[in-house]
Amino acid sequence: MFHLIHRLETPLLSFGGARTISQLLNMEKPCILATTFGAPRGIYKCFAPVVEKHFTIIPHETFLLDQKNLSEQIKAVFVWGGALKVDRGLMQSLPNLKVVVNGGVGVDHLDIPMINSFGVKVCNTPHVVDNATADIGMGLMLASARKIVEGHHYSLTHNNEDMPESSMGMDVSGATLGIIGMGRIGYKVARRAQGFDMKILYHNRNRRKEEERAVGAMYCANMEDLLQQSDFVMVVVNLSLATQKLIGAKELAMMKPTSTLINISRGLVVDQDALVEALQKKVIRAAALDVTYPEPLPIGHPLAALPNVIILPHIGTHSVETMQIMVEKMVTNALAVLGGNQPPDEVKV
Repeated sequence: MFHLIHRLETPLLSFGGARTISQLLNMEKPCILATTFGAPRGIYKCFAPVVEKHFTIIPHETFLLDQKNLSEQIKAVFVWGGALKVDRGLMQSLPNLKVVVNGGVGVDHLDIPMINSFGVKVCNTPHVVDNATADIGMGLMLASARKIVEGHHYSLTHNNEDMPESSMGMDVSGATLGIIGMGRIGYKVARRAQGFDMKILYHNRNRRKEEERAVGAMYCANMEDLLQQSDFVMVVVNLSLATQKLIGAKELAMMKPTSTLINISRGLVVDQDALVEALQKKVIRAAALDVTYPEPLPIGHPLAALPNVIILPHIGTHSVETMQIMVEKMVTNALAVLGGNQPPDEVKV
């Protein structure tokens, strides 16, 4: 008995400060399970008040210390960055779980049919990330085309005004942009490209006549036509079995030798080995990536050693405003389910 009482009264880190397990159990607000705020791949601490206003948060680390006492209290799981793995074992340990809420649109890391089989709903935060992701796509295109990163490094290491011939970039204004995937984000990219007087091509499973009229885009029923004509190819598709390695050696060979590949979707959509070879052999001019596989890339990965590639650590949604809204939508969806209402962003398969 002493060991049980001691464990219940041991101070544990919660988002609102140190609390004992017994204090967590006696909180009036419904309990959710999440990675510790501020921990690696966890929600940033600055957003904790948004969640704590409505919920008692049980950090996953605390849960692992005393599943017996905490498991029945948890009504929702917040998944952020894929750090918390929602597998069958976790589902079986949470008898009163009602909803799993994912921060972000992509849910390829969640086994939705398995989660649903426990009578648990899955929600995400769509539409929030559209602008931020489109912004990062345009930023990557501009940075690669105009060699902004190289220019920054040159400024820090050279005192002369003579720029080498290799420092010249490529114009974005008036160039041809090929968008693979004219969904919400692809459309937002196209709208931004309009401001640069770009010729816009797009490939999509279904023709989007309303969107193409709005941005003056041209539909390419065959992706090959888009690849052959574009100066910049931006990949903006969801990851699925059909889109894994959508861009491989064959597709890269169809692109212009002066073209740039930009990936803001998922790393697995591009065959990275084929991309490394294409960049090394100058099959294409450059690549600019917000996503890779794995993430982050291991130190010394061949892709990271190439001078004609820009790699970001998947920061397409990494802005204060966007993350604030994402967390707020996570809360909204969880509250809806726990209140017996239909959540606004349930993911169904």
